[in-house]
Amino acid sequence: MGGASSTALAARQASRPRGSAATPPAKREPPGGPKQAAVPSPSLAAARAQPPPPPPAAVAVRAAPSRPPPVQQPPQGVRADLFRIFNPRSIAVIGASQKPGSVGNQVVSNLLQSGFKGALYPINPTAPEICGVKAYKSVVDIPEQTLDLAVYTVPEKAVLGCARDAAQKGTQGHVVITSGFSEVGNAEPERELVEICARSGGRVIGPNVIGLLLNGACANASFAPYLPYRGRVALVSQSGALLIALDGASYTRRFGCSSMVSLGNMADVDMADTVDYYAQDEGTACIALYIEGIKSGKGRRFIEAGRAAGKPIIALKAGVSAHGAAAAASHTGSLAGAVKIYEAAFGQAKVIRAANLDELLDCSQALSMQPAMAGDNVVVITNGGGIGVLSSDSAELHGVALRTAPAELQEKFRQCMPSFGSPKNPVDITGSSGSKGYEDALEVALDSEWVHGVAILYCETAVTKPAAITEALISVLQTNTSKKPVVACYVGGSESSDAAKVPRKHGVPVYDNPEKAMCALSALRQAAKFAERVDTGESTPFAGHERARATALDIIGKARAAGRRALTEIEAEHLLAAYGVPVSRAELARTEEEAVGIARQLGYPVVMKIVSPQILHKSDAGGVRYAREGEGLRALLTGVLLPLRELSVGVRDDDGVYDAFREIKASCREYKPDAELLGVLVGEMAPRGGTEVIVGSVNDPTFGPTVMFGLGGIFVEVLKDVTFRVAPFSTSTAQEMLPEIRSHAILAGARGERPRDTGALAEAISRFSHAVYDLRDEVAEADANPVMVYEAGKGLRAVDARIILRDKNNLVAPPPPALH
Repeated sequence: MGGASSTALAARQASRPRGSAATPPAKREPPGGPKQAAVPSPSLAAARAQPPPPPPAAVAVRAAPSRPPPVQQPPQGVRADLFRIFNPRSIAVIGASQKPGSVGNQVVSNLLQSGFKGALYPINPTAPEICGVKAYKSVVDIPEQTLDLAVYTVPEKAVLGCARDAAQKGTQGHVVITSGFSEVGNAEPERELVEICARSGGRVIGPNVIGLLLNGACANASFAPYLPYRGRVALVSQSGALLIALDGASYTRRFGCSSMVSLGNMADVDMADTVDYYAQDEGTACIALYIEGIKSGKGRRFIEAGRAAGKPIIALKAGVSAHGAAAAASHTGSLAGAVKIYEAAFGQAKVIRAANLDELLDCSQALSMQPAMAGDNVVVITNGGGIGVLSSDSAELHGVALRTAPAELQEKFRQCMPSFGSPKNPVDITGSSGSKGYEDALEVALDSEWVHGVAILYCETAVTKPAAITEALISVLQTNTSKKPVVACYVGGSESSDAAKVPRKHGVPVYDNPEKAMCALSALRQAAKFAERVDTGESTPFAGHERARATALDIIGKARAAGRRALTEIEAEHLLAAYGVPVSRAELARTEEEAVGIARQLGYPVVMKIVSPQILHKSDAGGVRYAREGEGLRALLTGVLLPLRELSVGVRDDDGVYDAFREIKASCREYKPDAELLGVLVGEMAPRGGTEVIVGSVNDPTFGPTVMFGLGGIFVEVLKDVTFRVAPFSTSTAQEMLPEIRSHAILAGARGERPRDTGALAEAISRFSHAVYDLRDEVAEADANPVMVYEAGKGLRAVDARIILRDKNNLVAPPPPALH
């Protein structure tokens, strides 16, 4: 659901009195009065980001637009196709209206009020002027040869015709406020709109948006009330209504933005495009995203844009739910909820994930104002024990390291407080230390090599006024050249609120709750980790890649020729083996005699399993004869009782093979009478002493093949202790997945057990990721479960595998990988 409905919003706006059609309405002030210029201190450390100057006052009423300035080429590295959209010299409002309260009137009025100095062209077939500006009957009538930006406020049925006119003028950007397209199932006109605009090199933002709010261009090309509070965050949102609300909130929260961009339906320009652009925008220090959903097949492009950005990116993903889990046929499909896949994708894209709207705004503020935190150690300086305790709790919640300060550093902090203070961390200078205590303690913290970030927490008292604390804070930051991040938290009344405004003008974020301060420091630390991460050849194929793919396609082709959309277990294992994933030796027996011959060749004991396209969960059908050491006990302890017929120690002789073959087929015929029984797999028993894990994949509509890893065997669905990555990826990325599961201690060697062969496991996971990506057009879901991982140096073995093929009639393949 993108931007708000233009019709509904226009109806609400019509109830508010507006200025006459002949003159622009009176300039409205944002909440809290007129915009004030930030007063940056020239002596602050260079790393402290400063708010840009305020927008100029509204331009005088113009009878006709002036000529735009000469053509300016986009700066090096900035995307040329988007530069003029976000830096327009000329804007046409198609559907401009004389009617007060209409969207077409509002957009023209807002552009005048925001101080836009370029050429403004209201387009209306009958009105001579709109808000005092000369109007034109059509875009083709304007005096310019080309147009930078067209804003559409006409009804849906008129959009395509107007787009053709705008395309004749070589219009670079088409911001379509109009709703009634794909968001209500009307997708074909939306597709045609993009095609029309693309013929002349134009890009479309929307449809179903509120417009663009561009502080750098002094252009409020939207029906939001005013340009946002000035700052260095580019806020991009799929929701237009939310953006309007945050426009006003930017003043009450002092949340500074370089731009606010409404994307709506994302028919053309999407999140990845805006990340690309604002990554190179000099006025933007942080990119904040509100995401409801990334379109099918566009997820990989988003990851590439995030990894290449080189700036902090934070995103709030709304509408998270498990998709398709109930219908998924494999274990992996049932676990691959959208939330875990988006978490994985954000991590690979170097995007910090906000848990809620407060985190998005609070952390964006810090990321745009402060340098990233180069290490883990945070020091909290406070005048109250209670707020210090709250900060400790919050630090743990957000993964911030609040360690006890070293003895040498504690001794220095002692000099900043009375004898009853605490120098440990939080550093409680007590209420009697006053502003001097804060000043001295902050100097000590910033000068210490052990400290990587500082939180200043202040509880309002009658002894020391908040203004004095602010003065001390600014005094230190003006002289100290440290590039460590500093955040503050003022808890108190109106005096504290007023005093908190001053540090923000000097690039220091101030919050009203210690949890927000700790969350901000956590984001700053994550930003540093992302910046430090070196992305190596994630998509580089391994040796023998082409031969493996040819083998896999041959196996899949035969299955499809037989009318099957699921590989048999033995086919799946052969496919994985082609990609270098170790599997147990096994063969398919169609008769009892063949089964005995295979068992003798492999050597007893053996495992026997049904092979049927219609029976995916073989244990449920009684289609398995084997058990591993301790399997029955583990099952009982977790409340998951295996069928008693599985609690054998494998099939140990010829007679056992004959009996097992007959029993398996009989059980499966009873379980599913119409199932096609292709035979019985006879395989070697996996060596004892292994730890079970699962490696699986689901072909996600947005991101394509994703890989899951977790504790395996029958316990995977009970514990759901899994982690994901978007495929393909390297062995080093696979290594990062291992400690992310809660049960990682088992792999590391818990309770006296020897560590598992995590090197071999990471190699297998990476190879599996390349297999499912190579076969993305063919494979819907896959899993190897269980994979037995042995002691370090002894490798692993997949003892069961399942692969479900894609429906060729409903195939949307993801693009090939670029950076990952």
